[in-house]
Amino acid sequence: MKPKIFIDGEHGTTGLQIRALLAERGDLEIISIPAERRKETAARAEFLNAADIAILCLPDDAAKESVSLIANDTTKVIDASTAHRVAEGWAYGFAEMDKEQAKTIASAKRVANPGCWPQGPIATLRPLVTAGLLPADFPITVNGISGYSGGGRPMIEDYVAKGEDASEFLPYGLTLQHKHVPELRAYARLSHDPIMQPAVGNFAQGMITVVPLQLGGLDHVPTGAELHAAIADHFAAIKGGVVEVAPYVHLERMPEIDPEIYNGTNRMRVYVFANDKRAQALLLAVYDNLGKGASGAAVQNMDLMLGL
Repeated sequence: MKPKIFIDGEHGTTGLQIRALLAERGDLEIISIPAERRKETAARAEFLNAADIAILCLPDDAAKESVSLIANDTTKVIDASTAHRVAEGWAYGFAEMDKEQAKTIASAKRVANPGCWPQGPIATLRPLVTAGLLPADFPITVNGISGYSGGGRPMIEDYVAKGEDASEFLPYGLTLQHKHVPELRAYARLSHDPIMQPAVGNFAQGMITVVPLQLGGLDHVPTGAELHAAIADHFAAIKGGVVEVAPYVHLERMPEIDPEIYNGTNRMRVYVFANDKRAQALLLAVYDNLGKGASGAAVQNMDLMLGL
C-alpha cells in the first residue's frame, strides 16, 4: 500500500511547490480535500487523520490547529510554519545539521521544517561553534538577499505587478525581530540573539546568506583555512547530504555565487572567504529559498520519515 500524503495548505506558495515535486512520484498517494469542502474544519480533520504524513503549509496558528485535529498516533507531521521550530518534541528538519540528524528526523513523528533564512547561517556557524573556533557568545550578524517568493503570495503579486519597476534591493526586518531568529540562535548554538538583516531582490527565487566575522578579539584567531576545514569536515562526515563545501580560494569575485544558481534543486553550497591579516572572514551559503529553504527540505524530510 502506498503511503498517503496530505498537504494542508497545498494552494499556497510552498504547498504548490511540494505538490509539483511529488506529481511524478508513483510510490505515493497524494490525498486532497475536494474544493467544495476546503474550508470545513471537519474535512481537514478527516484528511489529517487519514494521512501517513501530513505536510502543513499554513500560517502558525492554522498549523497549530491542524496538529490539534490529529486524533491518532500514526499520522506523522512536517510543519513548514515557524510554529514548532524550537518546540519541545519536534525534530528540526535540517538533515545535514549534524551527523545523526537524518536519523533523528527518520524516527520522529513531528518534524519542523526549517525556515529559509536560518539554514545557510546554521550550516556555516554550527560547525565552527561545535569545533570551538567561535564561542557561543560571539556577536553574529546575518545579511543576505532572497527572491521575492520568500515573502509569500502578497509580495509575489506586488513584484509581478510592478515588473521592472519593482525594487532591485529591498531590505526588511528593520525592527530586528525577524521570526527566524529563535531557530537560528538555537541550532547555530549561539547564546545571544543574532542580528538578522535580510533583503529581497527583483527575482523570483534563490538566495544568498552572508555572515561577516570580525575575529580579532578572540583568544585564538582562526585562519580562513581553519574555518574552512571545520566546515568541510562537518559535511564530509554526513552521508547522503545535499550540502557541498566549495574549495577554499582567494578571489575578489566568483561568478558562480549567484542567488538563482540552485533554483529548482534541494542543494546548498557554502563558501569561506578570509583575510587573515585583518582577522576577518565571510561565510556564504547559496541555495533555493523554495528548494532547500522550503519545499525541497520538506520532501527530503518526508522521504526520511518514510524510510525511502
